[in-house]
Amino acid sequence: MAVKIKLQRLGKIRAPYYRVVVADARTRRSGKAIETIGRYHPKDEPSLIEVDSERTQYWLGVGAKPTESVQRILEITGDWQKFKGLPGTEGTLKHAEPKPTKQELFEAALKDAGEEPTTEATTPKKRGGAKKSEAKKDEAKKDEAKAEEKAEKPADQS
Repeated sequence: MAVKIKLQRLGKIRAPYYRVVVADARTRRSGKAIETIGRYHPKDEPSLIEVDSERTQYWLGVGAKPTESVQRILEITGDWQKFKGLPGTEGTLKHAEPKPTKQELFEAALKDAGEEPTTEATTPKKRGGAKKSEAKKDEAKKDEAKAEEKAEKPADQS
């Protein structure tokens, strides 16, 4: 049985991500896999590549052949050089910088503002009911004014 290390596509139409899987060479691209040994997200910057090095070395050792795209991924992680005994086993894998937490962002903004908050951290919600009640009060005042005008007119005529 011929075994291949290949990519299994997952994700949406324009947002693909892949699993690095060990599967029978005769199975389809998204078919049943023997084992999942990693994942690859090409749309992230830099691309996310996670491969279980120990399992990869095992499968390469027992004769599994990687596809061209998987071989490029293994060269980036350094697993292919390790398997072939070539120099450069550290690979050229880039790591993404960790994102700052919301607390760190708030503290940085606080420093920019001069160490003292000018407002509260959160703003109070506006109440829509206040506008409606004011509008009703205005209408009531207009109605009262009209009623007074009507009451005064008949008095003037007599």
